[in-house]
Amino acid sequence: MKSLFMVVLKYLVNLEEIDKHRPEHLEFLSSLYATHTLIVSGPQVPRTGGVLLAKAHSRGELEEALKSDPFAIHQLAEYQIYQFEPTKMNDMFEHIMYKDL
Repeated sequence: MKSLFMVVLKYLVNLEEIDKHRPEHLEFLSSLYATHTLIVSGPQVPRTGGVLLAKAHSRGELEEALKSDPFAIHQLAEYQIYQFEPTKMNDMFEHIMYKDL
């Protein structure tokens, strides 16, 4: 079974610099949605970083994928990755959890 991960991004530069690379970052996220790796993503409020909910075979697999994020390539954000095992979930979320990648 795939593991779940919460990834918290913290911006290391001002929002003007983030916004210059945002279109590339969104394309990167779209590629992770296409492979069913990403479940949900969005900016923090206030906008000091972002949050991703993902599933992958391993932490290493996810870390390798995140290296291709333009925010990582240009050193615009740092990433905290939290792996967890859900013990309870909504029925609708169960469908997402057990869908093959």
